Amino acid sequence: MEGVVHTGTDASAFKECFSLTWKNPYVLRLAFSAGIGGLLFGYDTGVISGALLYIRDDFKSVDRQTVLQESIVSMAVAGAIIGAAVGGWMNDRFGRRMAILIADFLFFIGAVVMASAPNPALLIVGRVFVGLGVGMASMTSPLYISEASPAKIRGALVSTNGFLITGGQFLSYLINLAFTNAPGTWRWMLGIAGLPALLQFILMLLLPESPRWLFRKGREEEAKVILRKIYPADDVEKEIQDLKESVEAEIREEGCAKINIMKLLKTKTVRRGLIAGVGLQVFQQFVGINTVMYYSPTIVQLAGFASNKTALLLSLVTAGLNALGSIVSIYFIDRTGRKKLLLISLFGVAISLGLLAGVFHETTSHTPMVSRIQTSHFSNYTCPDYSSATNPGAWDCMKCLKALSPDCGFCASPTDKVKSHDISIFLQSLVFVFPSLIGFLLLLQLLPGACLLSNDTVKDLCHDESRLWYTRGCPSKYGWLALVGLALYIIFFSPGMGTAPWIVNSEIYPLRFRGVCGGIAATANWISNLIVAQSFLSLTEAIGTSWTFLIFGVISVVGLLFVIVYVPETKGLPIEEIEKMLETRSLHFRFWEKSQKPQEKKSQAV
Repeated sequence: MEGVVHTGTDASAFKECFSLTWKNPYVLRLAFSAGIGGLLFGYDTGVISGALLYIRDDFKSVDRQTVLQESIVSMAVAGAIIGAAVGGWMNDRFGRRMAILIADFLFFIGAVVMASAPNPALLIVGRVFVGLGVGMASMTSPLYISEASPAKIRGALVSTNGFLITGGQFLSYLINLAFTNAPGTWRWMLGIAGLPALLQFILMLLLPESPRWLFRKGREEEAKVILRKIYPADDVEKEIQDLKESVEAEIREEGCAKINIMKLLKTKTVRRGLIAGVGLQVFQQFVGINTVMYYSPTIVQLAGFASNKTALLLSLVTAGLNALGSIVSIYFIDRTGRKKLLLISLFGVAISLGLLAGVFHETTSHTPMVSRIQTSHFSNYTCPDYSSATNPGAWDCMKCLKALSPDCGFCASPTDKVKSHDISIFLQSLVFVFPSLIGFLLLLQLLPGACLLSNDTVKDLCHDESRLWYTRGCPSKYGWLALVGLALYIIFFSPGMGTAPWIVNSEIYPLRFRGVCGGIAATANWISNLIVAQSFLSLTEAIGTSWTFLIFGVISVVGLLFVIVYVPETKGLPIEEIEKMLETRSLHFRFWEKSQKPQEKKSQAV
C-alpha cells in the first residue's frame, strides 16, 4: 500500500475532487458550506494577534498587565476546551448540522460582544463565546464533510478543512492590515468575524443533516434521499447498503462493553497508541507554535520594529507560510511518511528556535544608549527613574523600558538610521545594496535616544519629530534576523508537526476506541495550547524572550527523541497491522529505510 499504489489513489482523488465543480456541485456546496467553520476557527484564533496591539493602546490596564493580555488571548482556548467536550455530546444527540448552527450562533454573539466591549472584562467574555464556537467547529466541520462526501474523494474534501483553517488565519492578518487606519481598529478586526458566521448559518439552514447520523437515528428514508444526491446513480445502492452495514456494526460494537479509562490503560495496543498520540499533541503545542500565531506581531515588535502596521505586515508572512505548509503536507504526507516528516519538522524547528534565541539575546544586549541631551529635549516628560538614577550614563534602551514607576518608553534619535528597518528600504537594500549580510548591517547605526514617560502625549510628541517610539522592544541591528527565524520556524513546523499529529491520531487507535482516544488526544492538545498561550508573555517578562525561545527549542529536541522512540510509522498500514506493531513494540527505528510489509506483497501479487 506504499509508493505507487497509494500515490495514484491520492492523485485521482484530487482530480475527482476538482471535477465535482461541473459533475456534482451539490457535494462541493456541502463541503465548503461546512468548511466555513474551519475558516472561522482559523480567523478567530489568528485575528487576536493583531487586534491585541490596538487593544493595548485603547485599554491602558491591558498594556500594563501581562496577565490581562494573556487572558484575552487564552480565554478563547479555554472556551474551545469546553466547546469540544460539549460538541461531542451535541453531535450525537442533535446531529452535525445542528451543532454547526449552534457554533455559528456562538461565533456571532462573541463577535458582537467583542466589537462593542467597553472594557477588558466584557472583551474576555466575548472571547469565551468565540472559543466555545471554535471548539465545536474544530470537531464538527470535518466530521460533517467526512460523512457527507463520496468515499473516493473523502480525504481530499476533508483536507480542505485544514487548509481553510490556515487560510482563515492568513485572512485574519489581511483584515488586521485593512483596518489599521480605521476608527475603532480592533473592534472592526474582531467584529467582522460575525459576517461569515451569519453566512454559514444561512447556508446550513438550507442543507441536510449528515446521512450517517440519520441512519443511526433510524431515519433511513431521509438518509437515502441525501445519498442519492451525493453519489452517482450506479453507486448509490451499494453505498446505502455499505453505510447501513457499517452503522449496524458500529452500534453492535458499542453495545459489547462500556469503555472506561482503566480499560483503555489495560489494553496494551491502546495504551501505547495513547502515549504516541497524546504525546504528539502535547509536543505540537509545547514547541511554541501558538506563541507565533497568537503573538506574532508582538514578537516582531520585541525584535525592534516599532510600528503596529509594520509588525502586522511582517507577521502576514508567517501566516502565509503556515497556509502554504498545509498544502505541502497534503502532497508529502503519504509519500514521505508520517514519522520521517515529523523528525525533519522537529529538527528544523529546533534549529529555528535556536536562531531566534540567539537573535533575541543580541537584540536585548546590544541596544542604543540613553542620551541626557536627547532626553532633556523633552524636559517635562523625562522618565522619573532615569532622573533619579545614580548612574544615568549606564542606561540603555532596555533599562529604560524596564522602568516601572511609572512605565517609560524610548524615543529614538531623529537622525537614527534605524528607520531603515522600514520594509521598503529593507527590500531596496536587498536588491541594490548587498551582496553580503555585512552590507546591510553597515546601514544601521544605533544612535542614543531619549528615555521618557510612556503615554499618548509623549508618543505623539516623539512621532511629530519623525522619531520612532518604542515601548515593547528596542532598535536593533539584528531584528530582521528574527523574521528569518520566524519564517524558518513556520516552514519546518507547518508541513510536519502542524498536520501529522492529527493524522497519526486518526490512524493509530483500534476502530472501537478511536472516538474516545481521539477525544483524549484533542483535549490534551487544547489544554497544552491554553498553558502555552497563558504563560508566553509572563515568561518573556520573567526570563526574557531569548530564554523563552531556548526552552521551546529544548522541548523540540525532547520531542524529536520522543518521536524516534514512541511513534510508529503508520503510512500505508491497515489498522490490523498498526495493532500488531504496537503489540510487539516493533516501532521501525530505521525509519529512513523502506520496510517490507505484508500488504505490499499482496498488492504486487495482484
